[in-house]
Amino acid sequence: MSFFSSSSSKGQSTQGSEVQTSGEHSAVAGQAQSPLSKRRSFRWLVRVVGLVVGLILAGTIYESVSEAADIQAYPPLGQMVDVGGYRLHINCLGTGSPTVIIDAGWGAWSLEWSGVQAEVAKTTQVCTYDRAGMGYSEAGPLPRSAEQIATELHTLLERANIAGPYVMVGHSLGGLGVRVFVHDYPAETVGVVLIESMSPGQREQPPSEIESQTPAQSSGVSLPSLLARIGLVRVLAVQLITQNLPPDAQPAYTAFSVTPRSIQAWTDEGTAMQESLAQADAVKSFGDLPLIVLTGGLNQQTGWQAMQVELLQLSSNSRQIVVENSGHNIQIDQPEAAVATITDMVSQLR
Repeated sequence: MSFFSSSSSKGQSTQGSEVQTSGEHSAVAGQAQSPLSKRRSFRWLVRVVGLVVGLILAGTIYESVSEAADIQAYPPLGQMVDVGGYRLHINCLGTGSPTVIIDAGWGAWSLEWSGVQAEVAKTTQVCTYDRAGMGYSEAGPLPRSAEQIATELHTLLERANIAGPYVMVGHSLGGLGVRVFVHDYPAETVGVVLIESMSPGQREQPPSEIESQTPAQSSGVSLPSLLARIGLVRVLAVQLITQNLPPDAQPAYTAFSVTPRSIQAWTDEGTAMQESLAQADAVKSFGDLPLIVLTGGLNQQTGWQAMQVELLQLSSNSRQIVVENSGHNIQIDQPEAAVATITDMVSQLR
């Protein structure tokens, strides 16, 4: 019995030794594989980083080459005018007085108004321009507020030798700059047309609605601008730029709306939105200056229709026209309505 017990104990001891040896072998093997696994992970990480850097470099080159090709294919119409170390683009058509000056909405520029401009030019001289950084214009100083925009526009008109009197036309954000312009240069303004103009009343909107209208911006350069620098915005241009413009204007409008400069200007104007609304709010009256408020009947933004009516209080000589089948972009939805309103103002002043 004791022999059996002794033999059994010896056998168990031997097996335990074998198990222990096997465990030590596995541990050694695991230690041997660890550096190999790390090297493989590092190589994979290097490849991923290299791929990302390569894509960014390729995108940057693509954007640079595309911009150079676009400026050759779609040179600016009109003039590039120095307004103090940077140039703004302005294009005038037609003859006659008063001269109509059109300021486009947020994120938009002169070519968006090409169809309207061509028709109004049959009646009088009409000028469209690009705010600093937008379209063909070079970037300007910050902040991109209504006061800054109005001052730049006046300088542009002076240096381009475009004399008044002016009928000032402002769409959306452009309405804020026009409002300040009329206040600062009343002797040169004889009439105002506000087309779906933004209103100081928007300062009282719920924070969620204001935030949805203003892009996020980092210090100096915005994320959208960085994405534009590597060509990503240009790649998505067809999805992002949906304006239904005349065939001769659409390609150029798309090309110059997706440049890093234009995207940054859009961001900067959004960042200064509250400041612009406050500056416009300081302008309480145009006196008896003729004013037409053109409103899209389909714009259902909270409080929008009421704010459009409030704009009539800017002048004792004001009236509103509602375009029932248009949204915010009347110049695209029903351009004939914008043309008729502007030419009506011109006729009223002659």
